[in-house]
Amino acid sequence: MELTNIHSVYFVGIGGIGMSALARFFNEKNIKVSGYDKTPTPLTDKLIEEGIQIHFTEDINLINTNADLVVYTPAIPATHLELVWYQQHNFKVIKRSDVLQYISEQMQAICVAGTHGKTTISTLIAHILRHVEYGCNAFLGGISGNYGVNYWSSDNQCAVIEADEYDRSFLKLKPSIAVVTAMDPDHLDIYGTVEEMERCYLQFISQVKDTLVYKHGLKHTQSFNAPNKVSYSLQNEAATYCASDIVMKNGSYHFNFCKNGNTITDIYLNVGGMHNVENTIAALAVCDLMELDIVKVKDAIADFKGVKRRFEYVVKNDQVVYIDDYAHHPEELKMLISSAKALFRNKKVRVIFQPHLFSRTRDFAEGFAESLDLADEVILLDIYPARELPMEGVTSEIILNKMTLNNKHILSKEGALQWVKAAQHEVIITAGAGDIDTLIQPIKMILENN
Repeated sequence: MELTNIHSVYFVGIGGIGMSALARFFNEKNIKVSGYDKTPTPLTDKLIEEGIQIHFTEDINLINTNADLVVYTPAIPATHLELVWYQQHNFKVIKRSDVLQYISEQMQAICVAGTHGKTTISTLIAHILRHVEYGCNAFLGGISGNYGVNYWSSDNQCAVIEADEYDRSFLKLKPSIAVVTAMDPDHLDIYGTVEEMERCYLQFISQVKDTLVYKHGLKHTQSFNAPNKVSYSLQNEAATYCASDIVMKNGSYHFNFCKNGNTITDIYLNVGGMHNVENTIAALAVCDLMELDIVKVKDAIADFKGVKRRFEYVVKNDQVVYIDDYAHHPEELKMLISSAKALFRNKKVRVIFQPHLFSRTRDFAEGFAESLDLADEVILLDIYPARELPMEGVTSEIILNKMTLNNKHILSKEGALQWVKAAQHEVIITAGAGDIDTLIQPIKMILENN
């Protein structure tokens, strides 16, 4: 793929978080960008504002028949009319991951992979590189709290890329530095078995050109085949990098950064969740490998406003705290709820959770139940199907029935809003990767009016 030969790009599924970043990449290079998505969202609104043409009806009469390149997301069905038309008419049709492969081959690529934490770590690394004026091209899986976007560019030929394991996309990447946060089972609809998923992580690691940064305690570390390897941990001193003397105050953290016994003091992180301290250690490890000025790096971390929908404080005052999070895996839910309970001790933590995908609900019902049992009260919404058709016998009820917590209910979205109105709340959390984000503003208004 040579950009000099591309004058026009069409995106099938342009509104996805990863796709919209690539749309911005081409648009900024004065390449004509247009595309389709199923529904308008704040992301598509922003792309239209930036001069990108988007339509929301699956209709070959609305497509760009002069496109030099067609990019599609694997979340789009293979039967999609527009995608099929382009394929049948011999257009150059590639996946999102093929574009990222090209970028990772052309630039110094810092790629962050893993079942959890990759969006926060990649956003924090990209924020630090921007803040210290090193510069990078950022391709993120979330909206940066500092800049309100999921993509930005730089003249420096460095790219920070969120390495998505869905559809084996991350296997296309050629990282200079890679971070691997976790290899917990997920996307078993794609991989079939945990063993196959782990094999793909090992393949991703074997493609690292320089250094692998991995979470201490991961499985198969003896098989990690990278030129250089370092590990990180929250507080395990056996890792190359870890934190010490962590102090929590008002939802923020103050801690020291340790590297093989050497200590850098006074790191301030104004983002909630103990798991985000660990995410910061991973980002600091990358900064250390890049030999960035630690004083500037510390300033950048103190200035970091997190990622939208990642332990995001929507409301935070003396009466009530409302946290919204993208958590859609049992381990993420567990970290989310336990972090909230640790930060806000002696307060009741209530959770509204929307399961994402029928297959994930079926595969991890027990894990979801165990994590949700950590809360004081739980509202379950119906499963968000995303790309899947319903599966017989798979509903939110299979999670509810496995929970030991007494205070649990299944409600519609409207019912959940009525529930928020009807009670006094201390800490309330919304969690999920579906369309639960449509409840954020209504809940915020209810809590602020109360």
